[in-house]
Amino acid sequence: MTAAFFKAADLYEGAQLKTRGRPKAVTTKEPVKLRLDADVLAALRASGEGWQTRINDTLRAALSLAGRV
Repeated sequence: MTAAFFKAADLYEGAQLKTRGRPKAVTTKEPVKLRLDADVLAALRASGEGWQTRINDTLRAALSLAGRV
């Protein structure tokens, strides 16, 4: 058997197949299409990596203040 065979082989822990790749998230997010003003989007993107997460956090905080979440 070759190294290529073992590299492509499934990995088991006991009788259970161990999945590869990134683990599944406990909570999943849903992709949406959102239209924002250009200056707002530029400011968010300029804040660096993670700007989409910060949008989510900001919206959650606003909804929480309004008593909707």
